[in-house]
Amino acid sequence: MSNKPENHEVVENVPPLIPTQNGTLELHDITIIDQHKLRKAVSAAALGNAMEWFDFGVYGFVAYALGRVFFPHASPNIQVIAALATFSVPFLIRPLGGVVFGILGDKLGRQKILSITIIIMATSTFCIGLIPSYAAIGLWAPILLLLCKLAQGFSVGGEYTGAAIFVAEYSPDRRRGFLGSFLEFGSIAGFLLGAGVVVLLQSILNAEHFLSWGWRIPFFLAAPLGLIGLYLRHAAEETPAFQQQLAMMEKEDQEEVRERPAMSFKAIATRFWRPLLICIGLVLTMNITYYMLLTYMPSYLTHNLHYQEDHGVLIIIAIMMGMLLMQPIVGLISDKIGRRPFIIVGSVALLIMAIPCFHLITSGQVGLIFVGMFILAVILNMFTGVMASTLPALFPTRIRYSALASAFNVAVIIAGLTPTVTAALVDATGNLYIPAYYLMVVALIGIVTGIFMKETANRPLRGVSPTAANKQEAKEVLVQAYDRIEQNVEEIDAEIARLEEQIQELERRKQQYIDLHPKLD
Repeated sequence: MSNKPENHEVVENVPPLIPTQNGTLELHDITIIDQHKLRKAVSAAALGNAMEWFDFGVYGFVAYALGRVFFPHASPNIQVIAALATFSVPFLIRPLGGVVFGILGDKLGRQKILSITIIIMATSTFCIGLIPSYAAIGLWAPILLLLCKLAQGFSVGGEYTGAAIFVAEYSPDRRRGFLGSFLEFGSIAGFLLGAGVVVLLQSILNAEHFLSWGWRIPFFLAAPLGLIGLYLRHAAEETPAFQQQLAMMEKEDQEEVRERPAMSFKAIATRFWRPLLICIGLVLTMNITYYMLLTYMPSYLTHNLHYQEDHGVLIIIAIMMGMLLMQPIVGLISDKIGRRPFIIVGSVALLIMAIPCFHLITSGQVGLIFVGMFILAVILNMFTGVMASTLPALFPTRIRYSALASAFNVAVIIAGLTPTVTAALVDATGNLYIPAYYLMVVALIGIVTGIFMKETANRPLRGVSPTAANKQEAKEVLVQAYDRIEQNVEEIDAEIARLEEQIQELERRKQQYIDLHPKLD
């Protein structure tokens, strides 16, 4: 059998394979999480994610204004497509940011990298508000906009995955789903704040003033949000899992661990191909649905269904408020019944309900439009509520950041094209059901991924000892760990027996060939 247990289905996530103080998993090996530090970690991670999606929300809701400011000579449809393309192009650089920040995050720690990403993200978002219009500086205007978006893409490449890992590695095993859900809670809150700011400005300013300078104000708000997030992240301590990694990996000196060369992507892809594919499938399912509903739909309602901008925005805001309330509930339930049921049920629901939902959305009646979009939002909640707790559990601590960031951002390249591709297809075909067909394809990916993924709820992260919220819970976790060990030993015994039968069959066939050869004994 292989001496790399993390690559074997049977022995995956078995607690005894994790370093302990005396070789046997005992109560003192269960990490009890400091609740004060936990709250700081979740707040720091969620706020940074909120700022990321604040920009996404603002950009999606002012895409029509950006199109007129930076692409004034194009037709209205091309203006929107061009503005959304500027939103999508930076996704191409996200894998580079994921690789860079992932490697650094596995060597230097999660906290340091998250402080760097929020600085880059806040600065680049703020600078968008400073860019002069096309009328003032010509072609340099869209070029500068693209450069700012590329800087955002580079920083975001390490932001979400780092924040998800930060929360997951701080969370007790039994509460990882609930606490991880607050990462997406921050995303939705940031999106909601961005949309709310746009609506407020549009209600105060007339259209001329909004196009002239009002659209810049939401981007300027990135500065104070970034400073608050930086303060919280700088004040948070490194995760217990990373500290344990430094302290216990082969009992090496911490500096030696930091200087150890990172595992190449080729080695990661060879040894962890299945978790990588599962990660890509999960991210595609969640993010394409996310971008379709919350980034593309405002423009769809305005330019394809001919609603006024403020009407479409109000519907999206109401949808997001409902999602905000449901997000922690999904995370809490996932700690009870698992993550896989949400992925599979959500994907099946998306496959079945995509066309009916768009039938409601294109009905022309506000109430039915809201119902159609709310159903899609509930389905999206099934993905977002479990994603931050599911993804970090796919990889061991040593490569968690680099592997997750790489796979995540490869998928995000495809997902990030959703608004642009969908807008172009609808414009080219005139078919208002293109978004529904798009979502149905995504649903099939989600179903396949959900079938093949392993359940991770109430289990320790790979390469880390079990964690608990208090001593009593630690005792219960230890008993469950022993039960899981016994179960895995039985499964390994069954695997050994199966392999022995295969070896005996091979020996028999070998002997048959030997018997046919006069000089082989």
